[in-house]
Amino acid sequence: MTDPDAIGPVDYVVIEWTGAQPTGEAAPLLLDLVDRGLVRILDLVFITKADDGSIAALEIGDLPAEFAQFEGASSGLFSDEDLEDAAGVLEPGTSAAVLVWENRWAAPFAQALRRSGAQLVASGRIPIVALEAALDAAEAAA
Repeated sequence: MTDPDAIGPVDYVVIEWTGAQPTGEAAPLLLDLVDRGLVRILDLVFITKADDGSIAALEIGDLPAEFAQFEGASSGLFSDEDLEDAAGVLEPGTSAAVLVWENRWAAPFAQALRRSGAQLVASGRIPIVALEAALDAAEAAA
């Protein structure tokens, strides 16, 4: 890995597909972000949760060809327990991608903050549905 002071913010997502595996439609868009240096993929794992609740890893080779370019995208961050935790949010009969990435575009800003003695004390993400509802409420109140 790189110097911890030089790394940008790191995010993760668990993306679920109901009753099917991913189609590969989003893979080129993710690769474009990597190619432009905006993100660095640290880990990408695909899992499936059976109807009985058991989980299993999906091999990249078993997915659409668009995912082949992500073969070996693993820093070793994920433990079996991490994948079990991720599977805990999945519905039975689904598959999912568990993705961890560095926001390389934000690294210089994060470095400047660290040099100034700042530290992250809270973080979050606003779901688009919540943002739309808040904007609708603000518009209705105006």
